[in-house]
Amino acid sequence: MSTFELKTHKSGRTYSNPHFFILNKGLNSGKPLSNPCPNCFVLQTSTEEAKNTLFHLSMMLQIGGFYAYYLKGSVIPFISIDDCRSTLKKGLKSSDNIANQMQKHINAVSVICKKEKELQNVIDKMAVLKVAYIRNCFKIMQSKEA
Repeated sequence: MSTFELKTHKSGRTYSNPHFFILNKGLNSGKPLSNPCPNCFVLQTSTEEAKNTLFHLSMMLQIGGFYAYYLKGSVIPFISIDDCRSTLKKGLKSSDNIANQMQKHINAVSVICKKEKELQNVIDKMAVLKVAYIRNCFKIMQSKEA
């Protein structure tokens, strides 16, 4: 499988290689992100395909609770960069052993995430529609009173 570089993200820095961010503080540590936040690592790869594979592998590891084992800290839990890197490498190593099957799982998770975003978009639009309907209802009531 491809190699990757994992570093601590510094605010304001831009990256030319395909990349994504991994949250490193809080109970969602290990969660992959498209946009940076103050407490994250940046994972850079050489190809877009490797980035997508690692993004979804990281998501699967986070949802599966594999990063949670390495959380440290009593008030604000965090994951160290070495623990994050080793967890990703173990995930990649196991996915190399069952490459076809893992790629199917990654594709399934990718499709599920895409559908989840579509549904969230529909929910957001319905919320806007509900507010517009309520405002229109009160607008009609107020115009009848005047």
